[in-house]
Parts: sequence; structure tokens; C-alpha cells
Amino acid sequence: MYGSTGYSNNGYHQNQNQQQQSSGEKRSGGRGRRGGRRSRDLHGFRVSEHNNNDDERQEPKSPPPCTDFDMAYFHSYAHVGIHEEMIKDRIRTETYRAAIMQHQRFIEGKVVMDVGCGTGILSIFCAQAGAKRVYAVDASDIAVQANEVVKANNLAEKVIVLHGRVEDVEIDEEVDVIISEWMGYMLLYESMLGSVITARDRWLKRGGLILPSNATLYMAPITHPERYNGSIEFWRNVYGINMSAMMQLAKQCAFEEPCVETITGENVLTWPHVVKHVDCYTIQLHELESVSTRYKFQSMMRAPLHGFAFWFDVEFSGPANSPTNNHTPSSLVGASDNNPLDGVQKKKRANPNEALVLSTAPEDPPTHWQQTLIYFYDPIEVEQDQIVEGSLTLSQSKENRRFMNIHLEYSSGGRSYVKESVMR
Repeated sequence: MYGSTGYSNNGYHQNQNQQQQSSGEKRSGGRGRRGGRRSRDLHGFRVSEHNNNDDERQEPKSPPPCTDFDMAYFHSYAHVGIHEEMIKDRIRTETYRAAIMQHQRFIEGKVVMDVGCGTGILSIFCAQAGAKRVYAVDASDIAVQANEVVKANNLAEKVIVLHGRVEDVEIDEEVDVIISEWMGYMLLYESMLGSVITARDRWLKRGGLILPSNATLYMAPITHPERYNGSIEFWRNVYGINMSAMMQLAKQCAFEEPCVETITGENVLTWPHVVKHVDCYTIQLHELESVSTRYKFQSMMRAPLHGFAFWFDVEFSGPANSPTNNHTPSSLVGASDNNPLDGVQKKKRANPNEALVLSTAPEDPPTHWQQTLIYFYDPIEVEQDQIVEGSLTLSQSKENRRFMNIHLEYSSGGRSYVKESVMR
């Protein structure tokens, strides 16, 4: 296996690989295999005892190394502020709790893994829903506080906090359910989905449940004159002084990188386009390296086009062997049945199976994810029914896979443009 596991006197489990690295680590990907049988230490926490019968298990692959970028990322999640922001997002937190209760029959009496557990709130929700055992995995030092939260709620016999990377921690049983709040800005930023894939491939039983089950990333052209005027046009007259010489620098500073902001449906010029659909039961790690799509929009109004907005939704559907779930998202009105899901325009979500959906769309109540906006340096005036088309490629940075390279090509009115940026 990857290495033995260390246990403190209070039952908090820390991987020894973790102990040798810097103090703050959280989430990443990889693949391995569990083995051995279960026993208990004096404090009632489960410890792996590796089985020496080589015929009963395959030799695991070496986990990918933990880079300095990974360590910095994990360390950022040791700060309480980011967890406070996520927990105070009631749309996010209450939707997850509702999803757990909606799927209680698949959780009660079963083994659950919470990937990237943070403070442990989702693990505790699962324990309250009757889970037999919950493995709460997190590579950040927030795992120390999560363990204290678990003990304070008298759940130490049910919720086992594992402090380490998904690649490195070991458990000696399969799990019935994987739950994770893995979504980053623009859905794929931070590449935490790889951790869910790793946990799925290592531990999820055939026919097990993944929450959320699928996700969809959307894009649409937007107009936002208030934002442009406030950041750029402002410099034309500053207390009666002509500071228009500042405008070019202002454009670079304001719009060089993607912006995380809240817009409304009134800012959106067309129906959205599906950039990528993610089926959490089937997606593979290599699919996260690069995502490409071609799009074609027809503006619904005359307005200045200031850029593109991106948002996502996730759906909480039944497990893989559920007869009501075929691991495609709820149908969306306006989509052709003959078209692949990626790269089509969607008008309105229809939800015949009444699956629970967490949406970050501009027309829905705002969340801490808001929307991700890629602004042009200069707006394009578009007429009603004018076509805006082009291509988009999102790729993991070779320097740091948690960063996202964005290559956007767009054309309208006989002119073509390219915008490249990095979400870091």
C-alpha cells in the first residue's frame, strides 16, 4: 500500500505521508487499491492491518506526488474564512442536506465517504441520516478541527476523520456512497473533481451512490454596461480632470483575468450553451485535462456585448442501479434528441424525475460561486438576431493543474477576436 497510517490518541487519523509534508493539505486525484481486514484500537477507531496474501490484491500504482502548488492549495483551506463562506451559503448547504435526506434510504445503515470534508458538516448530515460509518477525508489541517466537531457532537464512533490526500489514505472496505462538494468557480477550477474520481475508482461499490451525480457547465454572451462604465468610462472625467490616459491600463487590470461576480438574467443576451456535461459515475481523469466546444449564439436584443458568463448546476440523482436513473441530466427544453449533450443550447430545464438541482445560474438565487465572467477589453455592438460564434478551450495549466487556461475565440459582424486568460 502507499504507507502506514498514523493515529493520535483521540482517534484522529493522519497519514504518515501527510506528516512528512507541510502542514496544510486538502484534495487531489490518483488511483490505488485497498486491502486488509478491519480491527479497532483501544479508542474504537478503525485501523488497517494489511493482508500479506499477494494473491488477494493487486499491487497499487504509485500515487502522484504532492507538489508545492498542491500544498499551497491545501494550506489555503486550513483558514476558517473559506469554510465560513461556504457554510453560510444557505443555497449550497441546505441543498446538500436536502439531497442527503432525499436519498436517506441509500445512506441509512451504509458506509459513506465525504471527499474534501472540510469542517465535517456533510459527514455529520450523513451520520444524522443514519449512516453506519462515514469516512471524512481531507488533506487540509482543517481536518483537525473537523475531528473536534465530530467529537463535540458525540459522533466519533460513526464519523472517522482521515487527514490526508485521497491518494494516500487507506480504508479497508468499500463504500456505498460518496458525497463531495467539489465544484469550483466555472465548475472545473481547482480540479477537485479528480479527487472524487479517485475515491470512486478505489472504493465505491458497484451500484453505489454519488452525490451530486452529474454537473453541467454553461456559457452565454452578456451585456453589462454598469460594470464597464464603473471600471473604464469612469476615467474619462475624474473630478473634472481628463484621465482617459488611464483607460487602457484600467482595461488590462480589470479584465485581463476572469472575474467572479453576480449578474442577473437581464444581463444575458441569449439562451445558454452547454460547455461540458459531467457524469460523476463515468467521467475519467484524462477528460479533465482539456475541454473544448464550439458555440453559436443569436442575440435576442440590440446591446453592447461585453463578454461571456459561465455558470453551472449539479443534480442529485439516484444510484447507478436505480431504475429511474440512467445518468443523464434532466432533459432541457429546446434540445434536440439527436444532438450530443455537450455543445447544444438550452432554454429551460425540465425535471421529470424531480431530481434535486443546485444551480448557480444568473436567474436563480445567488450562491458564493456567483458567476464567472470573461470580459472583452472593448465591447462589441450587436443587433437583435446578430450571430456571435466561436470556440472555447479550457485546459489544466501544465505549471499547476489547479489553474485553468482559457482560450476563447469569438467573431461577430465580420470581425474575429481571441481572448486568452488564466484563472488562478
